[in-house]
Amino acid sequence: MSAYPNTSTVCQPLAVLGRDVEVPLVSGAKVTYAALDYAASAPALQRVWDDVAAYAPYYGSVHRGAGYLSQLSTDLFEQSRATVAEFLDLREDDQVVFTRATTDSLNLLAGVLPAGTRVFAFETEHHASLLPWRKHDLTVSYLRAPRSPEEAVAALEEALAGSVPGPKLVCVTGASNVTGEIWPVRELAATAHRHGARIVLDAAQLAPHHPVSVRELDVDWVAFSGHKLYAPFGAGVLAGRGDWLDAAEPYLAGGGASRTVARETDGSVAVEWHRGPQRHEAGSPNVIGAYAIASACRALGEVGFDALVAREQYLIDRLRTGLAGIPQVRVLTLFGEEHPRVGVLSFVVQGWNSSHFSAALSAEYGIGVRDGLFCAHPLVRTLLGGEAAAPSECGAPEASLPGERSLNAIRVSFGAGTPDEHVDRFVEAVRELVTDGAQWSYRTEGGRCVPDTRRA
Repeated sequence: MSAYPNTSTVCQPLAVLGRDVEVPLVSGAKVTYAALDYAASAPALQRVWDDVAAYAPYYGSVHRGAGYLSQLSTDLFEQSRATVAEFLDLREDDQVVFTRATTDSLNLLAGVLPAGTRVFAFETEHHASLLPWRKHDLTVSYLRAPRSPEEAVAALEEALAGSVPGPKLVCVTGASNVTGEIWPVRELAATAHRHGARIVLDAAQLAPHHPVSVRELDVDWVAFSGHKLYAPFGAGVLAGRGDWLDAAEPYLAGGGASRTVARETDGSVAVEWHRGPQRHEAGSPNVIGAYAIASACRALGEVGFDALVAREQYLIDRLRTGLAGIPQVRVLTLFGEEHPRVGVLSFVVQGWNSSHFSAALSAEYGIGVRDGLFCAHPLVRTLLGGEAAAPSECGAPEASLPGERSLNAIRVSFGAGTPDEHVDRFVEAVRELVTDGAQWSYRTEGGRCVPDTRRA
């Protein structure tokens, strides 16, 4: 009897670009690439690529021309905005602003907060939602990593109860980019609103895996990136309440954001800015990126998140069952191994430097994962508890503090396009490396661990 969960009710993986790409191994052989780094950038859905290719010949400037292609592109751009609003289940008067990515979205929001706003963020956040508030005239309170959802809610309750009057914003991730664990967003939102604070949800890791309803979660804003939602072309979204967005100076000053511009008699220039999303979309917008996001939203909605979540949970169970049989592997977790998560899991291997281990997975097995601190340095340091990476013939000391030995971990992540075989191959490769060791020697080159020309 198989130790793996049953597959009878699990849907098939969605078609993604690169699913048949072959990559060279250090041995000279070739193998189909196992892309297990979805948390960094997910492969584009074939459906998204086909939609973009069909539109490409009709590409034209948005909001700029009377010609047919310009008007068609403008309609498509605004229809994409409506599609995203439906995907996020926005409130009637919420806005959808197209940005470059989650990082861009949260920096935009940081720039429109009222003067004197106090921001509350857990130290467990990705740097995209941890750092933007430091660039502005804001007061930031960083809350320590909680060890349970209940502790997270209690910590926020205590912090907000002790804060001074004035505008307040809570920033929280929906799912950790390190552990994959899903955060208690609805409960944190209720706590924030009870104390007169607003809340922004970093949904970069949640939106590709689970439904995100702004109404149900009762968050004020949500941010996510297209490249994690199976949509390429460098676009993202900030969606939510429009009052603070309309009251602030535009994120970028320029054409598109300005409604009228006129010379004054004293030689200065007077500007009337647009209200609504255009206020923060100066310049020629990335219409292809916006359309790609909308296409991905439609594709995921048509398949249905019930089926997508069921398939992903099946893969998570399959992965964890496999790794549980390798005692040298320690999975990193804040809330405990049984806590719900998306398809993201980080771990360390006893006796291995994580950079060395990841390099061997790539060079000897054609498996792409990620190693390091994952742009969430405070969280990974907390999870590792100061446990330094094992000495190795190569290894990356990236982001180590003065006097601190190299800290790094391995992250495996997957999603709607991942076949069972990739997860099984990964588990078997981990088992072989732990049991037999790497078959090749490795060295550090350009800060990365790379295979040498000789066998180990």
